[in-house]
Formats: sequence, C-alpha cells, structure tokens
Amino acid sequence: MPDFTFAHREEGFDEHINRSVRGYSDLLQDVISLSRYFIENDTNVLDIGCSTGKVTEAMLRHNTDHCDNAKWIGVEFADGFKKDLVKREASLKKEGHDVEFQHLDIKKFRGWENISLITSIFTLQFMSKKDRMEILRNIYTGLNEGGAFIFAEKTICQSALVQDMITFNYYDYKRSVGKFTTEDIMDKERTLRHMMKPLTWEQVEHMVRYAGFATVQPFWRNHAFVGAIAIKEYGRT
Repeated sequence: MPDFTFAHREEGFDEHINRSVRGYSDLLQDVISLSRYFIENDTNVLDIGCSTGKVTEAMLRHNTDHCDNAKWIGVEFADGFKKDLVKREASLKKEGHDVEFQHLDIKKFRGWENISLITSIFTLQFMSKKDRMEILRNIYTGLNEGGAFIFAEKTICQSALVQDMITFNYYDYKRSVGKFTTEDIMDKERTLRHMMKPLTWEQVEHMVRYAGFATVQPFWRNHAFVGAIAIKEYGRT
C-alpha cells in the first residue's frame, strides 16, 4: 500500500500535518475539549485513523480525572505508524490505562458497541462513497444514545471559481508559513490524487444525516478543511 500518511517525513507526522493545515492545533484542542462532554466510564472510545495515537492519548489524559474506567481504542491501517503505536500503547498500559491500538482497516473493525465517543480526523476522505456510508452507519449504530461522532474532513467547493481561489490561497500559505517548497506541495498532490475522495460539505453533512444523525454542527473551518460534531440523540435507534 502506498504511504500517503507522510509518517516517513523527517519532522514526523504530527509536525508535518501541523505545518500543512492552518489552525490544526486549534482543531485538536477543540476535539479534546469537546470529548469531555461525552466520554463515560464503562464505555468504549474509538479513534478512527489514529495515526501516532497522539490525539487518543490527549483525550485520555483530558478525561482521566472524571472518567478513569473507559476503554480507549485506536484503529490505524498505515504501516508507518505501527512502531509509534506499539510504543505508546505499552507506555499507557504501564500507567494502568485500558488502551488498545489496532493495526486494521476500519472496514474490518468488529467493536461497534457501547461507544460513547468516536473521532475521525481527516480519515473518511480517503474512502469511496460506498465504504464511507457503510462506516457512517456503523458509527451511528455503535454509539450509545447521547454519544457523539467528532470528525474533520477536507472538502471541495460547489463553485469551481471559489475552489481555485481557496486552493491557491492554501498553496501560498503552505509555502510562506508552512515552509514547504513548491516541489513538496506538488509531490503531495500527485501522491494523493487517486487516493483522496473529498466531497462538498453539503454532501458530507447529507451522508452523516442519512446515517441517522439529526444533529450535525460544524465547529471549525480553515481553507477547505471542516471540523464538525454529530450527536446521536436519545430515543433514536
């Protein structure tokens, strides 16, 4: 499988994506803060596409004071993160936390039950519409009532003109602030061209609602990237 994760970058994946997405650290802080409203003892927490496990651990530490008996599950398919995840899991288990990182395609995950929170940060955009819909249905079914799905996606615009403006504005940002070369930017675009399958925000929202969620609310936006929360309301199955 081609390495589209950029885990091999010299600066490391976490630093690479922080330089690539303006406001990425703010997005993660929002995700971590929002997690506190949903995580409960004796439930599972699932991080889809957990990469290095950094966000999983950050949510764990943010909630340990009031929720020390949840099970934390991270699922990651890319080989480039295996070493980091094995090390992080061993360290957290040594501290007494119930943590499991699975090297697995999320389509093969079988733990869709008793989940209070599911996160997916820039993961579903790499799936076909068919696979994405299947996963969204599993997410909705697996969540407990009152549970939440917090996710972030790279989107495309409905207008070709606006799409061009945002794309080139984003490239300018990556060159001037992220310190990427034009070659870096174009190489990444070529690598991701046949892998990433972004949709408009309207399409993303429609699919999330079609899976069963009545409440879908964006809370973060930057360039073409959107962070949102969907809540499984009580009384809905």
